[in-house]
Amino acid sequence: MSVDVKICGLSTPETMTQAVLSGADYVGLNFYEPSPRFVTPEQAGALVRDLPANVRKVAVTVDASDELLGAIAATLNPDFIQLHGREDPTRVAQVRDTFGRPVIKAIMLRDPSDLDQIPPFDAVADMFLFDAKAPDSLENALPGGNGVAFDWSLIAELETRTPHMLSGGLTVENVALAIEQTGVGAVDVSSGVESAPGIKDVEKIRRFLIAAKTV
Repeated sequence: MSVDVKICGLSTPETMTQAVLSGADYVGLNFYEPSPRFVTPEQAGALVRDLPANVRKVAVTVDASDELLGAIAATLNPDFIQLHGREDPTRVAQVRDTFGRPVIKAIMLRDPSDLDQIPPFDAVADMFLFDAKAPDSLENALPGGNGVAFDWSLIAELETRTPHMLSGGLTVENVALAIEQTGVGAVDVSSGVESAPGIKDVEKIRRFLIAAKTV
C-alpha cells in the first residue's frame, strides 16, 4: 500500500530539505506559540520558498484568530489549514469558507467514548488527524507533539466520509505496525523524528520515511 507521510513541526532549512529529499508528501509548519516548534508566518514563508509543488504545505494552528490565519495565508499560501485546538464544526466550516483552503481537523483520542465527537465534523472537515489525548499526569502538555500514542484499534474499523491521518507517538520503530493495524492512508510525525523537543533530526526523518513508505 502507498502511504502519505507528513513531517510536522519543521523549523530549519536543513530539516525541510531532508524531508523533501526523503519523499515527504506533506510538511507542517507550527504556528502555536507555546510549542518548541513554533515559527512565525514570515519564517514559514522563507522555509517553503523553494518547496516543490508536489509537496503540500500544512499550517498547523490552535484556536487561531482570523488575523493570524490571514497572515499565514498571505505568507505561506498553505495547501491545508490544520485546526488542532477546540474548534467546533461551525468554526471549521468558517475557516474553510473564509480562507478557501481545505481543513484538517485534529481529533484527540484516548478511549471509545472519544469517537463520539467525530460525526459532527464529518460533513465539514476535509481530513481528520487522529492524535492522542495527553495523559492527565503529563505536565505542560501541548495540543499535539507530546510523543504519546493512543490505542490504534479505536480507528482500525472506523468508517467516515472524511479521509484520515494517524498521529501520536509514531517513531521509526512502530510506524510500520501502526499502518498495518489501522490501514490508514497517511501518517504524521513530529516528536518521533526529534533529538530534543523542537529539534528535528535529519537521519530520523530519512529513516521514518523509509519505514513508512516500504510498508
